Formats: sequence, C-alpha cells, structure tokens
Amino acid sequence: MPQTGKLVICPTPLGNLGDMPARALDALREADTVCAEDTRVTGRLLAAFEISKRLERLDEQALSSQAERIVDRVACGEVIAYCSDAGMPGVSDPGLRLVRAAQEAGVPVEVLPGPTAVATAYVASGIESARFYFGGFFPRREAERTELLEQLKPLDAALLFYESPKRLASALAAIAQAYPEREAAVCRELTKLHEEVVRDRTGELAARFAERERAGALKGEIVIVVGGPSKRESALDAKRALDAARLRASELKAEGGHTKKDIAAAIQAEFGITRNDAYAIAIG
Repeated sequence: MPQTGKLVICPTPLGNLGDMPARALDALREADTVCAEDTRVTGRLLAAFEISKRLERLDEQALSSQAERIVDRVACGEVIAYCSDAGMPGVSDPGLRLVRAAQEAGVPVEVLPGPTAVATAYVASGIESARFYFGGFFPRREAERTELLEQLKPLDAALLFYESPKRLASALAAIAQAYPEREAAVCRELTKLHEEVVRDRTGELAARFAERERAGALKGEIVIVVGGPSKRESALDAKRALDAARLRASELKAEGGHTKKDIAAAIQAEFGITRNDAYAIAIG
C-alpha cells in the first residue's frame, strides 16, 4: 500500500507574523493534524491566519512517550505538521527527536526552511567572523560553563548561545571572566517590537546587563554572540603558555634525571607550544 502520509516540520516567526513562510502556511492548511510544542502559542498563530485545525500538544515530555505513535499515524497515511513555539523546530527543542523517529521508521519527512534566531542573531550582532559555533542553551552550572568556555577558547569562530533573561547577567559574567579581551553582543527580542542588539567588550556588556537585571528590566528571548579570539588575546595566551613552559622546564631541570630532549617533549605536549620554542626553553 503506497504511503500518502508525511511529517512536515513547519518553521514559524520569531515574533513578527510578517515573517511567516508561505510554504509553511500551505503545509498547515493542508495538514490533517498540527502537533505543537505549546498548543496555546501555535493556536494563536493559526487563528491569526484563520486556519482551523485539530491541535495536539507535543512537547518534550510528550515526545518521550508519543513519538512512536505519531510516526505510526504518519505511516498509516496521516499528514502531520509540527511547530515549535518560534523559529525552526529541531534547533534546541524536541522537534529533532520527532524527525529522527520518523526517519528511522522510514516515513516521509519534509523540513521547510524558515526563520531561526541563530542565523538572525549571528548577522544582527555585527561581530565579524567567517564562521560560527552554536552551543544551544548556555550551561546553568558554573563548573559546566567554565569547562565549556575553556574548551571553546581556541576555536576561531563566533560563539552563539541561547539564554534566559533570568540568567543573562551571570552568563555574561562567566564569559567576561573567560574572554576578557573579546567583543560580544546580546540580541534580544529579535524581529519583535522591542528588538535590541547591544554590542560591547565582554566586561562592559556584563556590567551593563547586571545593572539592568538589578532594575528588573530584562525580558524576552535572548541570543548571546561572542566574537572569536582577537590578535591581542592570542598573543597574551601564547605568552602565558611560554611563561608556564619555562617554569615547568625549570622544575624538571631541578628534579634531575631528565634529558633536554625529554624536557622539550614534555613542555611541548603540556602547553601546546611549538617544537622550536620547546627546545629553545629546554636548552636555555
């Protein structure tokens, strides 16, 4: 029996209804059922475009138990459209789990292109970088933040994260501590009436939004954009690595029993300095 059903992933506006893709509107009108991360949000969207459809809630919790059932319905011929609260389903929301379940079951999946806060913020930030890394939601725990920022430090790319207004000030403080020489931007309420893009050095940005948090003036959806390593930061990091390598080389020499070749190899591996620098320090 030929399959006539399909799962359609429908992007929706970040905030401005004028950004609703025409193909997504057609898909919602033609669908048998619309599944939504939040039926209240998607219900208002459908009402705005005078679309009357059966709505089913399919948030992260529901997907854990209902993804297989949804896929079975598609396999039986039902056309199901899926919407997240805003933007592209599957980007830091449970929609990706539904796509994977459908693909693994071999049922048709159509993903429509449309608005996404990641690309919009990347461009709106004005931070010049030939590439970017999207890290999803910024970690909540201090230790996880520190570890992640340390891992990403050498990456020659802009870093993008989603963040809640309740945690923005602390997130910016962590970024400023890890990357004091960098530029960053806070992109808030993109495409909406109160859209705001604020760009500054990380320390100044952290201080500004800490004050706004104390005043209770932070609301809305937020994307943090952090610039890649600057020449000054790279130079300072290289100097710190050489200074640490020299100190470690002195310790190894004081211990005795290590050849210059062994010391050079050890400090090169530990501090990531060049082979020539390592040998120069070892014989110095």
